[in-house]
Amino acid sequence: MIELPLSALEVAMVEARTTASAALRNAEETALALDRLGWHRLWFAEHHRSPSIGAFPPAVLSAHIGSATTGLRVGSGGVLAPNHAPLMVAEQFTTLAALHPGRVDLGIGRGPGTFHAETARALRRGADPTTDEEYHRDVAATLDFLVEVGFGELPEPWLLASSATGATLAGELGLPVAVAHHIRPDNTLEVVGRYRDAFRPSRWCAEPRVLVCVETVCADTEERAVELSRPMEVVKAGLLKRQGELPFPSPAAAAEHVFSPEDEAALAAYGAQQAKGTPESVEAALHRIAEATGADELMMITPVYEVADRVRSFELVSGLRKA
Repeated sequence: MIELPLSALEVAMVEARTTASAALRNAEETALALDRLGWHRLWFAEHHRSPSIGAFPPAVLSAHIGSATTGLRVGSGGVLAPNHAPLMVAEQFTTLAALHPGRVDLGIGRGPGTFHAETARALRRGADPTTDEEYHRDVAATLDFLVEVGFGELPEPWLLASSATGATLAGELGLPVAVAHHIRPDNTLEVVGRYRDAFRPSRWCAEPRVLVCVETVCADTEERAVELSRPMEVVKAGLLKRQGELPFPSPAAAAEHVFSPEDEAALAAYGAQQAKGTPESVEAALHRIAEATGADELMMITPVYEVADRVRSFELVSGLRKA
C-alpha cells in the first residue's frame, strides 16, 4: 500500500484530430474524478506554441477547476517566472487563494515552456534567457509580493526543480520543492540531496518538504499499459531527435510508428525509472522512488490519449492507497 499523499499534474494534452476545447473538457473531467477519488492536489503546467500541449494559463485553469471541485487543491506546476512580472503572478494567485481559501498552490518554475525559439523570445519581450541571478531575484520578489498584496489568504508557494541549481534555490528560500523526476530522472537524487543540504526554515516551510512527480500509466494488464504509453513515446522520440514536439497521436497511429534502435534504448531507460504497468508494477515502482528520495508526496503525470483511460489509471492507483 502507498501511504503518501497522491497528487496529479495536468498538461492538457491536445489529442490529434481533436480541439483545444476538447482538451479543456477532458481536463475538467479528470479533475472531477480526482476530486471524487480524494486526491490531494492538481497542478497545471504552463506551455506555449506546442502541437501536443494546450497553451492554457495555469491561473485560469486553477480558477475554473477550483470552482468545479470541493476538496482538491489546485494550482500551478508551474508558472514560469521568466515569462511573467512577479507582481502580476502574486496578484493572480492571491486572488485565487481568496476565492478558494486553503486550496491554492503557486508552483514556480524556470523553463520557457516552449521549444519554439521565437515564442521564447516573445515571452521575454526579446530579452535573453534568464540568468541564475535574475531567476533568484524574480522568485524572491514574487514571494515578497504575495505577502504585500495578499487578501489574508495566501497560496502555498513551491519551487519546481530538475537541477541542482533549482534545488539549492528552493532550499535557501525555505520553500517546499517539487522534483521533476518525470523530466530528468537521472538528476532526482542529486536534486533531493542538494535541496536538503541547502534548506533553511522560513515562513513558508519549517522543514524540508519533497514532492516527486512521476510519469505513471496504470492499466489492468502490462500490454495495455504499453499501448497507452506509446503515444507519449512518439512525442518524446521527436524531442530526442531535436525535431521539436509532435502532435499527440492516437494509440492506433502510435502503434504504427517505427522507432530507431537509439530511440528504443533511450525510451526504455526512461520508462524503467517511471511507474508503468499493472497496479502491482506501479506500486513497486512508486515504492522504489519514494524510498530512494524520502518523498513526502507523490505526483502523477499520466499523458494517455483517451480521458477514460487516464481516469482509469488514476482509479487503479487510488486502489493502492492505504485505507
